[in-house]
Amino acid sequence: MSMESKTHQLIQLYKKVKPFLGVISVQFGYAGLSIIGKFALNKGMSQYVFTVYRYAIATVVIAPFAFVLDRKKRLKLTFSVFAKIVMLALLGPVICQNLFYTGMKYTTATYARAIDNVLPAFAFSMAWILGLEKVNIRRWRCQAKVLGTIVTVGGALLMTLVKGPMLSLPWTNGNDHQEATGAANKQDVIKGSLMILAGSFCWSAFTNLQAITLKSYPTELSLTVLICLMSTLEGSILALAMEWGNLTAWSIHLDVKLLAAVYAGVVASGFSIYVHGQVMKEKGPVFVTAFNPLSTVLVAIIGSFFLYEAMYLGSVIGAIVIVAGIYMVLWGKSQDQPGSKSSGEKIAPTAQNMATTNERITTSNQEFMAINVTSIKSIDGAA
Repeated sequence: MSMESKTHQLIQLYKKVKPFLGVISVQFGYAGLSIIGKFALNKGMSQYVFTVYRYAIATVVIAPFAFVLDRKKRLKLTFSVFAKIVMLALLGPVICQNLFYTGMKYTTATYARAIDNVLPAFAFSMAWILGLEKVNIRRWRCQAKVLGTIVTVGGALLMTLVKGPMLSLPWTNGNDHQEATGAANKQDVIKGSLMILAGSFCWSAFTNLQAITLKSYPTELSLTVLICLMSTLEGSILALAMEWGNLTAWSIHLDVKLLAAVYAGVVASGFSIYVHGQVMKEKGPVFVTAFNPLSTVLVAIIGSFFLYEAMYLGSVIGAIVIVAGIYMVLWGKSQDQPGSKSSGEKIAPTAQNMATTNERITTSNQEFMAINVTSIKSIDGAA
C-alpha cells in the first residue's frame, strides 16, 4: 500500500472519529466544571455573578479568533439571526446555567450532573417536534429512540424520588465526610431536582435553536462570540436584580472563584459552544447531547474523592437506568447514518462514487460501440 493511500485512509478515519472526539472532550470539560464550580459555590460565590464572569471571559478569549478566522466568511447579521442569538443567550447561558447552579446548591455536583442526563431525551423530543429528527415508529431504530427517551426520563424520576441506603466508600470516611453529610442534611433534593430539570429543558431548546441558527448563520466562531456577548449582557441584568445592594457578591480574588470563572469561560463556554456547533452541523442536536452520561461517571468518581460527596443506592440505580436509556437513543441514532443496514435509506452519492459510475458508463458505451462496429463489418462482409 502506497504512502498516499495510507495518508488518505488516516484522513478518512480522522473525519469519522472527529465528531466523537469533539463531544467526548466537551464532556470532560463539563465534568471538571461541575467539580470546580461546586467548590466556588461552596465558598459563597453567587451563581448569578458566576454566570456573568463566565461568559464575559469567554467573549474576550474567543473574539480575537473569530475576528481573524471568520473575517472572509462572516455573513451579514440580519434581524432574524440577531433575534435568535438573543433567544439563545436567554435560554442557555442565562436561564439554564442559573437554574443548574442553583439546583446544584440544593444537591451535590454528582447528583446535579446525573439529573442533567435527561437533556438528550428533551433534545430528541424537541428535535422530533421541530422536524430536525425524523421518526418512523414502524422502524426499530425509531422505536429504540422513543423507548430510550422514556427510559431516560424514568431514570431521572427514580434518582429524584428514591434515595435508598448510603453507600460506604473508603475514601469518604473521616471528618471531611462528616462535614459533607451534615451539609447534605440541609439540602432540598426535590427543589434542586426540579430546577435542574427545568434547566435541562431550556438547554435542550438552546441546542435545537442553535442547530436552526447555524443553517442561516454557519460561522461557528462568530456565532459563539455573539452568544457569549449577549449572555454577558442579559446575565448582568439578572445578576444586578438578584444581588441588588450586595456589592460583595461581585468581588473576586486570586482564589477558586477566579479559577472557576476562567475555566468555565474558556473550556465550558467558548470551547464547548464552538465544538457543539461544528459537530451539530454534521450529526445534529441529538448526537451532541447523547454523550452527557459520560460526564456523570466522571463527576461521580472525582466528586467522591475531592468533594467527599455521599452516594446513595437510589442515585446509582437511577444513573444506570439513565445511561441505558441514553444509549438506546444513541443506538437508534447510529442506525440513521448512511450505509447502515437498517437505515432503509439510499446512500448519498459522493464525488468518488459519481466518478466510478461515470467511468463504468463510459466503458459500457465503448464496449457497445465496439460490438456495433463488429456487427456492421460482419454484415458488410456477408453482403
